[in-house]
Amino acid sequence: MAKIRIFIETSEISIGKVVNISEKQSHYLFNVMKQKPGNSILCFNGKDGEFDCHIENINKKSCQVKVLSKTKEFESVPDLWLLFAPLKKDNTDFVIEKATELGIKKIIPTITQRAISEKVRADRFLAQAIEASEQCRRVDIPEISDAVTLENLLKTWDKNRKLYFLDETGNGRKIHQVFQNAAAPCAILVGPEGGFDEKELEFLRKLDYTEAVGMGKRILRAETAAVSAVACWQSICGDWN
Repeated sequence: MAKIRIFIETSEISIGKVVNISEKQSHYLFNVMKQKPGNSILCFNGKDGEFDCHIENINKKSCQVKVLSKTKEFESVPDLWLLFAPLKKDNTDFVIEKATELGIKKIIPTITQRAISEKVRADRFLAQAIEASEQCRRVDIPEISDAVTLENLLKTWDKNRKLYFLDETGNGRKIHQVFQNAAAPCAILVGPEGGFDEKELEFLRKLDYTEAVGMGKRILRAETAAVSAVACWQSICGDWN
Protein backbone atom coordinates (compact mmCIF):
# COMPACT_ATOMS: atom_id res chain seq x y z
CA MET A 1 0.00 0.00 0.00
CA ALA A 2 1.33 3.44 -0.93
CA LYS A 3 2.42 5.65 1.94
CA ILE A 4 0.33 8.63 2.94
CA ARG A 5 1.84 11.81 1.53
CA ILE A 6 1.16 15.31 2.88
CA PHE A 7 2.23 18.87 2.26
CA ILE A 8 3.41 20.64 5.42
CA GLU A 9 3.91 24.36 5.83
CA THR A 10 7.31 24.66 7.41
CA SER A 11 10.36 26.77 6.58
CA GLU A 12 12.65 23.75 6.43
CA ILE A 13 12.62 19.98 6.32
CA SER A 14 15.91 18.26 7.00
CA ILE A 15 17.01 14.82 8.16
CA GLY A 16 16.82 14.42 11.93
CA LYS A 17 14.49 17.38 12.45
CA VAL A 18 11.21 17.03 14.35
CA VAL A 19 8.39 18.85 12.56
CA ASN A 20 5.01 19.92 13.92
CA ILE A 21 2.05 19.14 11.67
CA SER A 22 -0.87 21.59 11.44
CA GLU A 23 -4.10 20.87 13.34
CA LYS A 24 -5.98 20.27 10.08
CA GLN A 25 -3.43 17.75 8.84
CA SER A 26 -3.25 16.14 12.29
CA HIS A 27 -7.02 15.66 12.22
CA TYR A 28 -6.75 14.08 8.77
CA LEU A 29 -3.95 11.71 9.79
CA PHE A 30 -5.48 10.73 13.13
CA ASN A 31 -9.22 10.61 12.48
CA VAL A 32 -9.42 9.86 8.78
CA MET A 33 -6.32 7.80 8.04
CA LYS A 34 -6.13 6.23 11.53
CA GLN A 35 -2.40 6.84 11.90
CA LYS A 36 -0.59 6.18 15.17
CA PRO A 37 2.92 6.60 16.65
CA GLY A 38 5.44 4.44 14.86
CA ASN A 39 3.85 4.77 11.42
CA SER A 40 5.74 6.50 8.64
CA ILE A 41 4.47 9.01 6.09
CA LEU A 42 5.94 11.08 3.27
CA CYS A 43 6.17 14.86 3.73
CA PHE A 44 7.15 17.78 1.49
CA ASN A 45 7.07 21.55 1.89
CA GLY A 46 7.37 22.75 -1.69
CA LYS A 47 11.06 23.60 -1.63
CA ASP A 48 13.24 20.99 0.09
CA GLY A 49 12.14 17.79 -1.64
CA GLU A 50 10.25 14.80 -0.26
CA PHE A 51 11.08 13.00 3.00
CA ASP A 52 10.22 9.79 4.81
CA CYS A 53 9.01 10.76 8.29
CA HIS A 54 8.29 8.77 11.48
CA ILE A 55 5.23 9.71 13.53
CA GLU A 56 6.43 10.45 17.07
CA ASN A 57 3.19 11.69 18.66
CA ILE A 58 -0.29 12.16 17.28
CA ASN A 59 -3.82 13.06 18.35
CA LYS A 60 -6.75 14.82 16.68
CA LYS A 61 -5.22 18.28 17.17
CA SER A 62 -1.47 17.83 16.89
CA CYS A 63 1.18 15.61 15.39
CA GLN A 64 4.96 15.55 15.47
CA VAL A 65 7.06 13.65 12.97
CA LYS A 66 10.79 12.99 12.84
CA VAL A 67 12.45 13.27 9.44
CA LEU A 68 14.32 10.04 8.64
CA SER A 69 15.54 10.29 5.06
CA LYS A 70 15.11 12.13 1.77
CA THR A 71 13.14 10.15 -0.81
CA LYS A 72 13.05 12.70 -3.62
CA GLU A 73 15.10 15.76 -4.51
CA PHE A 74 13.34 19.06 -5.12
CA GLU A 75 12.55 19.74 -8.75
CA SER A 76 10.51 22.64 -10.07
CA VAL A 77 8.16 22.23 -13.01
CA PRO A 78 8.73 24.22 -16.25
CA ASP A 79 7.78 27.90 -16.07
CA LEU A 80 4.40 27.51 -17.74
CA TRP A 81 1.37 29.50 -16.54
CA LEU A 82 -2.29 28.78 -17.12
CA LEU A 83 -4.75 31.66 -17.45
CA PHE A 84 -8.39 30.59 -17.60
CA ALA A 85 -11.80 32.16 -17.17
CA PRO A 86 -13.51 30.73 -14.05
CA LEU A 87 -16.16 28.14 -14.87
CA LYS A 88 -18.95 26.47 -12.94
CA LYS A 89 -17.70 25.09 -9.64
CA ASP A 90 -17.06 21.46 -10.58
CA ASN A 91 -15.46 22.39 -13.90
CA THR A 92 -13.16 24.92 -12.25
CA ASP A 93 -12.20 22.27 -9.68
CA PHE A 94 -11.36 19.93 -12.55
CA VAL A 95 -9.08 22.50 -14.21
CA ILE A 96 -7.20 23.26 -10.98
CA GLU A 97 -6.68 19.59 -10.20
CA LYS A 98 -5.58 18.51 -13.67
CA ALA A 99 -3.40 21.56 -14.30
CA THR A 100 -1.57 20.79 -11.06
CA GLU A 101 -1.07 17.15 -12.05
CA LEU A 102 0.16 18.15 -15.50
CA GLY A 103 2.80 20.47 -14.05
CA ILE A 104 1.57 24.06 -14.26
CA LYS A 105 3.75 26.49 -12.33
CA LYS A 106 1.18 29.27 -11.86
CA ILE A 107 -2.59 29.52 -12.26
CA ILE A 108 -4.28 32.88 -12.84
CA PRO A 109 -8.12 33.05 -12.82
CA THR A 110 -8.77 35.56 -15.60
CA ILE A 111 -12.05 37.43 -15.92
CA THR A 112 -13.09 37.89 -19.56
CA GLN A 113 -16.16 39.55 -21.07
CA ARG A 114 -18.12 36.32 -21.34
CA ALA A 115 -16.90 34.64 -18.17
CA ILE A 116 -19.85 32.96 -16.47
CA SER A 117 -18.42 33.37 -12.98
CA GLU A 118 -16.38 36.04 -11.25
CA LYS A 119 -16.45 34.36 -7.85
CA VAL A 120 -12.94 33.19 -7.10
CA ARG A 121 -11.56 31.97 -3.80
CA ALA A 122 -7.81 31.70 -4.20
CA ASP A 123 -7.53 29.96 -0.81
CA ARG A 124 -9.88 27.21 -1.94
CA PHE A 125 -8.06 26.83 -5.25
CA LEU A 126 -4.77 26.53 -3.36
CA ALA A 127 -6.19 23.81 -1.12
CA GLN A 128 -7.23 21.87 -4.22
CA ALA A 129 -3.80 22.34 -5.79
CA ILE A 130 -2.09 21.10 -2.62
CA GLU A 131 -4.27 17.99 -2.53
CA ALA A 132 -3.52 17.29 -6.20
CA SER A 133 0.21 17.77 -5.59
CA GLU A 134 0.08 15.31 -2.71
CA GLN A 135 -1.58 12.70 -4.94
CA CYS A 136 0.66 13.08 -8.00
CA ARG A 137 3.96 13.27 -6.06
CA ARG A 138 4.86 16.79 -7.11
CA VAL A 139 7.42 18.27 -4.75
CA ASP A 140 6.36 21.85 -5.47
CA ILE A 141 2.99 23.59 -5.31
CA PRO A 142 1.60 25.75 -8.13
CA GLU A 143 1.16 29.41 -7.31
CA ILE A 144 -2.49 30.49 -7.30
CA SER A 145 -3.16 34.17 -8.07
CA ASP A 146 -6.17 36.24 -7.17
CA ALA A 147 -8.65 36.79 -9.99
CA VAL A 148 -7.84 39.61 -12.39
CA THR A 149 -9.54 40.98 -15.49
CA LEU A 150 -7.91 40.19 -18.80
CA GLU A 151 -7.51 43.91 -19.49
CA ASN A 152 -5.66 44.59 -16.23
CA LEU A 153 -3.54 41.46 -16.58
CA LEU A 154 -2.28 42.49 -20.01
CA LYS A 155 -1.46 46.01 -18.83
CA THR A 156 1.40 44.69 -16.72
CA TRP A 157 2.33 41.62 -18.75
CA ASP A 158 6.03 40.79 -19.08
CA LYS A 159 6.61 40.77 -22.84
CA ASN A 160 9.41 38.25 -22.41
CA ARG A 161 6.75 35.67 -21.50
CA LYS A 162 5.08 34.42 -24.67
CA LEU A 163 1.30 34.24 -24.36
CA TYR A 164 -0.53 31.56 -26.36
CA PHE A 165 -4.29 32.04 -26.52
CA LEU A 166 -6.67 29.32 -27.70
CA ASP A 167 -8.62 30.64 -30.69
CA GLU A 168 -11.87 28.76 -31.26
CA THR A 169 -12.57 30.69 -34.49
CA GLY A 170 -10.12 28.55 -36.47
CA ASN A 171 -7.68 31.40 -37.14
CA GLY A 172 -4.83 30.00 -35.04
CA ARG A 173 -2.01 27.78 -36.26
CA LYS A 174 -2.19 24.09 -35.39
CA ILE A 175 -1.14 23.49 -31.82
CA HIS A 176 1.67 21.04 -32.61
CA GLN A 177 3.17 23.55 -35.05
CA VAL A 178 2.98 26.41 -32.55
CA PHE A 179 4.52 24.47 -29.68
CA GLN A 180 7.24 22.89 -31.81
CA ASN A 181 9.49 25.89 -31.13
CA ALA A 182 7.95 27.01 -27.84
CA ALA A 183 9.95 27.35 -24.63
CA ALA A 184 9.46 28.57 -21.09
CA PRO A 185 8.74 31.09 -19.78
CA CYS A 186 5.33 31.23 -21.43
CA ALA A 187 1.62 31.05 -20.66
CA ILE A 188 -1.56 29.54 -22.10
CA LEU A 189 -4.78 31.58 -22.07
CA VAL A 190 -8.12 29.77 -22.29
CA GLY A 191 -11.35 31.68 -22.82
CA PRO A 192 -14.75 31.11 -21.16
CA GLU A 193 -17.46 28.67 -22.20
CA GLY A 194 -18.87 31.14 -24.72
CA GLY A 195 -15.45 31.92 -26.18
CA PHE A 196 -13.62 35.22 -26.28
CA ASP A 197 -15.47 38.40 -27.16
CA GLU A 198 -14.65 39.60 -30.70
CA LYS A 199 -12.98 42.73 -29.36
CA GLU A 200 -10.86 40.63 -27.00
CA LEU A 201 -9.68 38.45 -29.88
CA GLU A 202 -8.92 41.51 -31.99
CA PHE A 203 -6.89 43.02 -29.17
CA LEU A 204 -5.01 39.78 -28.43
CA ARG A 205 -4.04 39.34 -32.08
CA LYS A 206 -2.45 42.81 -32.20
CA LEU A 207 -0.04 42.21 -29.32
CA ASP A 208 3.52 41.38 -30.30
CA TYR A 209 4.01 38.75 -27.57
CA THR A 210 0.89 36.65 -28.29
CA GLU A 211 0.06 33.87 -30.73
CA ALA A 212 -3.29 32.28 -31.58
CA VAL A 213 -3.46 28.50 -31.22
CA GLY A 214 -5.89 26.21 -33.02
CA MET A 215 -7.24 23.11 -31.25
CA GLY A 216 -8.61 21.16 -34.20
CA LYS A 217 -11.95 20.92 -35.97
CA ARG A 218 -14.14 20.33 -32.93
CA ILE A 219 -15.24 22.96 -30.41
CA LEU A 220 -13.97 21.85 -27.02
CA ARG A 221 -15.45 22.65 -23.65
CA ALA A 222 -13.35 25.22 -21.83
CA GLU A 223 -12.07 22.72 -19.24
CA THR A 224 -11.22 20.18 -21.95
CA ALA A 225 -9.35 22.80 -23.95
CA ALA A 226 -7.32 23.91 -20.93
CA VAL A 227 -6.19 20.44 -19.98
CA SER A 228 -5.54 19.42 -23.60
CA ALA A 229 -3.41 22.48 -24.32
CA VAL A 230 -1.25 21.99 -21.23
CA ALA A 231 -0.80 18.30 -22.06
CA CYS A 232 0.26 19.18 -25.62
CA TRP A 233 2.78 21.74 -24.37
CA GLN A 234 4.27 19.32 -21.85
CA SER A 235 4.55 16.52 -24.41
CA ILE A 236 6.14 18.66 -27.13
CA CYS A 237 8.41 21.07 -25.28
CA GLY A 238 7.90 20.50 -21.55
CA ASP A 239 9.11 17.92 -19.05
CA TRP A 240 7.38 14.99 -20.77
CA ASN A 241 9.81 15.34 -23.66
